Amino acid sequence: MEQRDFKHQTRGCLIGCIVAILLWSVATAQRYSISEEVHEGTAVGNIAKDLGLDKGTLKNRKYRIVSGDAHPHFRVNQNDGILYVNQKIDREEVCAQSSSCVINLKTVLENPLEVHYVEVEILDVNDHSPIFPEKETTLEISESALPGARFQLKPARDPDSGQFSVQQYKLSQNNNFRLEVREKRGDGKIPTLVVQKSLDREKAGSHALTMTALDGGKPPKSGTVNILVKVLDVNDNAPGFLKEIYSVTVKENASIGTVIIQVNATDLDDGPNGDVVYSFSKSMNQNTLNLFNVNELTGEITVKNLIDYEENDEFEIEIQASDKGIAPLTTEKSVFIKIVDVNDNVPAIEVTSFSSSIPEDSRPGTTVALISVNDLDSGLNGQVICSLNADVPFILSPSLKDKMFSLVTKSPLDREIQSQYDLKITAKDTGQPPLSSEKTISVVVSDVNDNKPEFSLSPYTFYVTEGNIPGASLFSVTASDCDENENAQVSYQVIRDGGEDNKFTSFLNINSESGDIIALKDFDFETVKTFQFQVVATDSGTLSLSNNVTVNVFILDQNDNAPVILYPLSSNGSAEGVEEIPRNVNAGHLVTKVRAYDADIGYNGWLLFSLLEVTDHSLFGLDRYTGQIRTLRSFTETDEAEHKLVILVKDNGNVSLSATATVIVKLVEPKEAFAASDVKSAARDDEDNNVTFYLMITLCSVSVLFLISIIMLIAMQCSKSTDYTSKYLQETNYDGTLCHSIQYRSGDKRYMLVGPRMSIGSTIVPGSHANTLVLPDRRRTSEEVRYSR
Repeated sequence: MEQRDFKHQTRGCLIGCIVAILLWSVATAQRYSISEEVHEGTAVGNIAKDLGLDKGTLKNRKYRIVSGDAHPHFRVNQNDGILYVNQKIDREEVCAQSSSCVINLKTVLENPLEVHYVEVEILDVNDHSPIFPEKETTLEISESALPGARFQLKPARDPDSGQFSVQQYKLSQNNNFRLEVREKRGDGKIPTLVVQKSLDREKAGSHALTMTALDGGKPPKSGTVNILVKVLDVNDNAPGFLKEIYSVTVKENASIGTVIIQVNATDLDDGPNGDVVYSFSKSMNQNTLNLFNVNELTGEITVKNLIDYEENDEFEIEIQASDKGIAPLTTEKSVFIKIVDVNDNVPAIEVTSFSSSIPEDSRPGTTVALISVNDLDSGLNGQVICSLNADVPFILSPSLKDKMFSLVTKSPLDREIQSQYDLKITAKDTGQPPLSSEKTISVVVSDVNDNKPEFSLSPYTFYVTEGNIPGASLFSVTASDCDENENAQVSYQVIRDGGEDNKFTSFLNINSESGDIIALKDFDFETVKTFQFQVVATDSGTLSLSNNVTVNVFILDQNDNAPVILYPLSSNGSAEGVEEIPRNVNAGHLVTKVRAYDADIGYNGWLLFSLLEVTDHSLFGLDRYTGQIRTLRSFTETDEAEHKLVILVKDNGNVSLSATATVIVKLVEPKEAFAASDVKSAARDDEDNNVTFYLMITLCSVSVLFLISIIMLIAMQCSKSTDYTSKYLQETNYDGTLCHSIQYRSGDKRYMLVGPRMSIGSTIVPGSHANTLVLPDRRRTSEEVRYSR
């Protein structure tokens, strides 16, 4: 039977060892060690080499340490994979007095995602000296104390750990006392003062001692405390506790004032020497003293402050019972308190490897961030379920590692519809009642170039006054792009294909950034009335997109042409002529007619005649609209035989231009007048043959076209008011100026620019130099433009 039990035990041990080895291989991480207080930049170890990573890919894969600390202790170089100290490390600050101080690092590589764990052990150095809580302590010892009587002293504290903590105590040379040191779990070495020789108060009422604490450094560091021992009279029985062991459990959410346990001690002495009072041992640390309280009379231990299971799950409290003798005797007893966990910690959410920006063309399943959750509670109180708010194109995918999740896209994204998502991550534990926490992260959808520029108008129509300044901005086009940054930066360009329709584009330039269009030359209405070109807008994306628009330009007339005298016109080209009339003509006789022409249109081409100079105002009159010169009365014998008339011809522009003609009127006898008239007519016919021929053609063409336009307008607009016509038609038989008209179409309206003879039923368009008429729509195409003179 014993042999069989031995075999079972052997087999169980073997299986246990195998399982332990497997668990060790799974849990083993790369481990390094380094002393505390080393300088920043000290190399710890080559992680890439030790983990078998290709250091040439570390930078592209964004190899880094994932840490929630605001000031991490370590950093990894992405170029060589070496782990360096990022700041000086104080082991006592990081691990207090723990025997082992290990900092666990989590390192991450992306694309593909890899997580490696690295452990760095912080080795202690002897940088602290032992320190006693008090510089001086006083003990009262009865003279009846037998040799071997023990009095516990307050131990020295050394923040260092291991061999650099307090290792021994020394007492100054004396004949009555010696030191004993015992080891206490969690508190290190506790010094006890032992009576070595019976005391005699009558010989020595007090003893002054010095106790020195030494650590294990080489050389050791030390601290001292002065001990004053006062010898009292006899009190020879110490209190004794009723139980050997005191143990209790309490929930961490126990309210302040809750009684945990009661200890009892008795003293065989009578009177004050037998009255027992309770207190905490002087060896207890301050943290424990802050959490518990003891009633000195009843021995009840109560909760003094809130207890946290996550900070400490068990306590060993030393209670000392003392009598009230003149030299009180004290007995100590340990009380073990075990803390029971309750669900009082909300889950903590940590976002690592967070890509705050993701392209809008990312495929579903793209990883945005790694989410880790942690709950300091234990059991069901520490198990966490993680979820994401609804109606977002993202999901949380559980990772192979416990309490790790991947935030990935679940559907396509469109930045133009929504450029940012505020994702609310909720972590909820399974405790009763459950606790939860939330964390909101913002994911920005970055732009890709998937929208082409759009012009604000299509097509554009602009009106430009002739005589513009070359190089000055005429007008501008504007296009916008729904994308952002470079993808939305639009540049403009004029399309120049060299065709006949685009011959004017060679005189145009466009500002590629603002869309302002300038002309390299001035336009002349008399040369060109309208032209068309195209502008293309292109964004600055990597794969640029573009769009174009048609621009229609109409040239508006301004008064830049002076009147031209057609008659009289002498052989040398000057506007001067001689007219011979009989002396016996009656009043109202037509002497001659001054004819003039202005290349402008509208008011700018409407000519008025006036007498600038005349020898006798009573003889001749000038019609201001027709240019006809007539006699105002019959001639007398006393009138001069020759008269000079200077006629001023000016247009009606804002800044009018003018020309002058000179007519010499000679009075002749009737017979001479008839002969001279025949000769002069023949000569004039020869001289003005060419001018008259072209003038007649021009007048006929303009008159026919103008009359046709007037007839059509009157037919379609006969019902409209004629209030405006009287302003311009001063005389029905006006024929002193060659009239001009130009018709064009913009949008759903037709316009006509006319001279002084406006059509009945036409409407003046405000803001168009008062010479633009809106004509009835005759369904002409938007490109149709008709010119006439």
